[in-house]
Amino acid sequence: MLSERLENLHPYVPGEQPKDREYIKLNANENPYPPCSRVGAAIKKAASRQRKKLGLYPDPDSLSLRSALADMLNKTGGVLCNSEAAKKQLSFEITPEMIFCGNGSDEVLSFIFYTFFGSRHPLVLPEFTYSFYPVYCGFYNIPMLKIPLKKDWSLDTEKMLDESEKNGSPIILANPNAPTGITLSHAEIEQLLKKIPSDRILVVDEAYADFAEESCLGLLKDYKNLVIVRTFSKSFSLAGMRLGFAVSNPELIKSVFTVKNSFNHFPVDFLAQTAGKAACENYSYYEKNAKKIVAERISFSEFLRSRNWFVIESRTNFVFAKKDGISGKSVYERVKNSGILIRRFDTPGIEDFLRISIGTKQQMEKLKKVLSEI
Repeated sequence: MLSERLENLHPYVPGEQPKDREYIKLNANENPYPPCSRVGAAIKKAASRQRKKLGLYPDPDSLSLRSALADMLNKTGGVLCNSEAAKKQLSFEITPEMIFCGNGSDEVLSFIFYTFFGSRHPLVLPEFTYSFYPVYCGFYNIPMLKIPLKKDWSLDTEKMLDESEKNGSPIILANPNAPTGITLSHAEIEQLLKKIPSDRILVVDEAYADFAEESCLGLLKDYKNLVIVRTFSKSFSLAGMRLGFAVSNPELIKSVFTVKNSFNHFPVDFLAQTAGKAACENYSYYEKNAKKIVAERISFSEFLRSRNWFVIESRTNFVFAKKDGISGKSVYERVKNSGILIRRFDTPGIEDFLRISIGTKQQMEKLKKVLSEI
């Protein structure tokens, strides 16, 4: 009754969604601050004054949203917490033709996997990275080459390049990386691109770039084989709306549209496009929130280190940490019993690490109190 393809699928396991009680959720890297009030107002206005549009198919190309995205990226440089410096690295104008939108970055990634990765050349990716990448490899029957991280938990880009050259392989990486939180600099990404043949794709997943110092957007000017994936779920507080996008040269974006139009011609609904456009137009609100999250991340990291935790230097809205002598599972369970959810993985090699999303100052103070008592 079932297809043979189903036997090889290993679904993604998301962060725990509470059902039995109210928790402080610090386990899914969601934004602790609500969307800008103008986003809610825009949705309400659209649903009440443009009700007929709810009964019609949405713009299949998300043209208005893509224009708003291009404008926002040009004004911020793609790094909300460091926009003034980021803008200086963006020496050209991003246009709507360079942008593709989808239902969350996961759907965008799915289309990208189908468009650029195949069965002839194994995909090179880090051993510890976003765990949806191996899921899509299984879904599309794409062989993988997982490259171990260095001892300092950073990406081994030289090894990734070596394997790519030997196998004619494309590369995908998250920058900043998940779940470690470490980032490669703009210059390090450019060194990768200089060594990769121009007909081989490099996909950089920048889900957390708004909490870092730099984005790779400026590299799109000179490197036509670079594809950047972004999301509204983290810095723009729209995880519940499901909205993501890719930025690349127009020819590659056209190819992703071909895949999308062969699967679902109308993926981004009318209200999601309305919300995304309003968020982009009010980006200054999200800049302030990103800076608050970064400040709290630094404070929380210092708190953990002062109590002899090992904390990997993060450039995201989470920290990845462990404490010698205490199992990650034990800490996770005791924190959960206190009414706070954090994330741990059963993956060998990182099973004692905890990935802790950064919440509001009040939420983090409650977590500090719990951790101090363990």
